Amino acid sequence: MSSVVIGAGQAGLSASYHLQRLGIEHVVLDADDAPGGAWQHRWDALTMRDVHRVAELPDNPPPVHDGRRANQAVPASFGDYERRHRLPVLRPVRVTRVTDSDGLLIVHADDADRPTRTIVNATGTWTHPFIPHYPGMETFVGEQLHTVDYPGPEHFRGKRVLVVGGGASAVQFIGALAPITDTLWVTRREPVWRTDDFTPEAGRAAVALVEQRVARGLPPASVVSVTGLALRDQERAAERLGAYDRRRPMFSSIEPDGVRWPDGSFEFVDVILWATGFRPAVAHLAPLQLRGPGGGIQLDNHGRGTAAVRDPRVQLVGYGPSASTIGANRAGRVAARGVARYLTDHAEIPDRALSNAVG
Repeated sequence: MSSVVIGAGQAGLSASYHLQRLGIEHVVLDADDAPGGAWQHRWDALTMRDVHRVAELPDNPPPVHDGRRANQAVPASFGDYERRHRLPVLRPVRVTRVTDSDGLLIVHADDADRPTRTIVNATGTWTHPFIPHYPGMETFVGEQLHTVDYPGPEHFRGKRVLVVGGGASAVQFIGALAPITDTLWVTRREPVWRTDDFTPEAGRAAVALVEQRVARGLPPASVVSVTGLALRDQERAAERLGAYDRRRPMFSSIEPDGVRWPDGSFEFVDVILWATGFRPAVAHLAPLQLRGPGGGIQLDNHGRGTAAVRDPRVQLVGYGPSASTIGANRAGRVAARGVARYLTDHAEIPDRALSNAVG
């Protein structure tokens, strides 16, 4: 096999499309039971009006930004795209690790071990939610939920909810919850609000800031973290209630029925909703030792490329600047070209080595 794409979200499907156009033999391994990537797991209240450029795949019309649920519309669109372009997606196939075998990569999965010359890793972040540790959090007797567990606003009606996090998800949760329940908001840093429109130029500038970190081999920040926050029409009711004005700095510890503030005062809460983001889901790549001294995986072309500097056989999409839908399509195209370049530069690897690699 010339290449294996791991993950069939937006970036993975884009990479597969471009690999196919270049005539590169490949297969796409997806851990989910159905098309849609992470979007099939999003909360029901998230509609197509709420998403930015998601599901915009190459050679595909942009989706209609209407009131349809995103967790239904996006999977349907992705499934149609896979069928229409006959992309070689296999599912459910869970990749456990990727190792090196005499110059070839071995993709170990729960159904088989696949030798390949290159991989395109498109596993994103959704399966690796991040919750920071605070003293006493294991003693809390109420509910602790992360964004991945969000069941919709009605679940919280009548409860006192503490939303933790300074990103877009936290803003959206408060917008849905503040009109129907008692909601508190805490962040580590003062939120930065956008007062201008989020134009394509602003999106490119945000991506460039993330590229700078990746170019230095640092763990990538999210694109959202550098775009600033904005309120949509859906959040105006919460704004009128003052929900965003009452933001507080982080608590110092968690107790069985609430949180303790740094000044020693106590706050009772029923639920802690951690909107604290995600980390790249790349643990299966650990055997390849791609991380540098800075803790991140350095990418080529000053962070604008997709090839791992430590191993150009590995392309990463949905990592760093392409972890947002803003950069996913471009990353798929760049990764496919990176695969083609590597295969051209290393054409001396014989086909029989692939068939013998697992044995």
